[in-house]
Amino acid sequence: MNEEQGDPGSFEERLRAARQRQGLDPGPLKPDGASGDQDPSAMAIGFRVAVELVSALVVACAVGWGLDRLLGTKPWFLIAFVPLGGAAGVLNVWRIYAPRPDARGPGRKNHPPPPAGH
Repeated sequence: MNEEQGDPGSFEERLRAARQRQGLDPGPLKPDGASGDQDPSAMAIGFRVAVELVSALVVACAVGWGLDRLLGTKPWFLIAFVPLGGAAGVLNVWRIYAPRPDARGPGRKNHPPPPAGH
C-alpha cells in the first residue's frame, strides 16, 4: 500500500535480483550460452590436486636437499622435509576445496552477519 505503482515488472525484477544475490537463482547467461559459475570438470580438479601435492613435495625436497648440502648433514633435513611437504600439499588442497564459513548456498546456513559492535 505504500509501494509505488511504477511499471508492473518492477517487483519481479527486484525479486529476481534478490534471489541472485542470495544464490538461489543462477546468474545471467553469457553470450555463448554458458553461465558464469560452471563447475570444473573432474579432470581439471584431479590435475589441480596433483599439481598442488607434487609441487609442495618438490619444494620441500629441494629445501631439505639444499640444507643437507649446505650443512653437511646428508639425509636428515631431506627426511624431515618430506613429511612436511606432504602435509603442506594436503593443507593446500584442503584450503582450496573446503567449504568457506562465509559461503552461501545449498546446505549452508544463511545467517545475517553479526552486528558491527560484536
